Amino acid sequence: MRRWNGWGDDTVDFEVPQAASEYLAKLIGPAIPPNNISLEEMVTMVPASRLPDHRLISTDKEVRLRHCAGQSMSDWIYFRGGLVPTFPDGVAFPESDNDVREILRFAKEILAQVIPYGGGTSVVGHLTVPRGEQSVITVDMGRMNKLLRLDKQGCLATFQAGVRGPDLEAALRAEGFTLGHYPQSFELSTLGGWVVTRSAGHFSLGYGRIESLFVGGEMETPIGTVKIPAFPASAAGPDLREFIMGSEGRLGIVTKCTIKVTALPETEIFPAAFFAGRKEGVAAVRALAQARIPLSMIRLSLPEETAITLSLKHGWQMDLLYRWLAWHGIKEQKSMLLYGAEGTQKKVHWALRRAKEIIKEHHGVYVGTSVGKHWYKSRFKLPYIRNNLWDIGYAVDTLETAVPWDKAPETWKAIEEGLRNALKGVNEKVHVFTHLSHVYPHGTSLYVTYLFRLADSPSETMSRWQALKKAACEAIVRTGATITHQHGVGIDHQPYLAAEKGELGIEMISSLCCSLDPEGMMNPGKLIK
Repeated sequence: MRRWNGWGDDTVDFEVPQAASEYLAKLIGPAIPPNNISLEEMVTMVPASRLPDHRLISTDKEVRLRHCAGQSMSDWIYFRGGLVPTFPDGVAFPESDNDVREILRFAKEILAQVIPYGGGTSVVGHLTVPRGEQSVITVDMGRMNKLLRLDKQGCLATFQAGVRGPDLEAALRAEGFTLGHYPQSFELSTLGGWVVTRSAGHFSLGYGRIESLFVGGEMETPIGTVKIPAFPASAAGPDLREFIMGSEGRLGIVTKCTIKVTALPETEIFPAAFFAGRKEGVAAVRALAQARIPLSMIRLSLPEETAITLSLKHGWQMDLLYRWLAWHGIKEQKSMLLYGAEGTQKKVHWALRRAKEIIKEHHGVYVGTSVGKHWYKSRFKLPYIRNNLWDIGYAVDTLETAVPWDKAPETWKAIEEGLRNALKGVNEKVHVFTHLSHVYPHGTSLYVTYLFRLADSPSETMSRWQALKKAACEAIVRTGATITHQHGVGIDHQPYLAAEKGELGIEMISSLCCSLDPEGMMNPGKLIK
């Protein structure tokens, strides 16, 4: 069953190895396990619903509790500390476009606000229930999960927007196709959620980000239905897809998505290589991206992340790896590269051979595919470590951005320094590490993870996190990077959006929201004020 106060299925764990726990204690200090509130206690805090009865809406207290937030650090602190400030008054479960239209009409009649809910995996506050006198309806799209049409000749598939990643891929694979979109939240998140947050998957280098895969669909708004045909290309004015992508529920509820699909690959291979430091590794991945080799993935862990990643593994294989790398002069400050290729045997072997040549030119050491195979098998399990780290007293959070290549070193240095210094006033250390998860010929994303100790009280833990988030976001804005590469805006990034879009850009977005949602009932407070 889905965890009510953490990540994923409650039968899955990612135990923290003793060596990793000791490593963290050495880096930022020993931690004390927190006192977490129980589900039963939380349910008693849910107030009575303010909604009249409706056939599609549940007002059950536990159902409302399970739909009142996402997976941001503030959500975790609120949930585990028993501080959730607001709850939806009801949760709707539509099964068709007509149901969605009925829910929106009902909300409009009773002056309720509406929050679209996909997989509940937002890490930036998309699902936070606003405070106020108006009632709130959360619309869970999980029952709208069907494959509606598969055009094998045109390689297009139309799904209902509530389909989750594994179900989407299972339906396509049964017909010999794949979307190839695997965000970290793949097992829980939905197609509609990917579209409205401009998601990027592990293999976006090969398959493309969601904006290059989404070609049409439908969205129900408070004033009517927006329909976007799936043309191969069009010069008929502004592309309406761009209005839907990144809209974060402010314009309406996406109900159908037509996507590009690809024939299943004959083979997929994920090798690894190591470099003596970050400079060598970054130069190599930039060269790989600019060579436009048909790789599906390039991911470079900088030295700090490489160290903590390897600390999670043990055994004779790791001893052998360390000796092999040391023999090649790669020791403490090593950077780890994972890369991959998918497709025909001929295409994959050519791509990997050319990649290996570039890696060698940059003094990288190829170590085969065992590291890559391990990553591939466990890649969706890694977020579960958040649950276990919290239980022993550590909070772990992530943030990301993207910059041109010439600004990358300045940007990651500013973010990491900002995070490391953010809690000096309370004499707390922060461990920070970075990887390059998506690379482009002209730039790269930076994915930053940071760990800090939980405080004695949830409110103090919240203060620590807010200081950390503020320091990182200010560093991002100061260096001219984007406030978000793949997580969306939500509430957490909203104060910094104007620095990127400009005053006129924010006005354009606001005008569009007012046109489709004149009463301001759709996911208020997210993306823009």
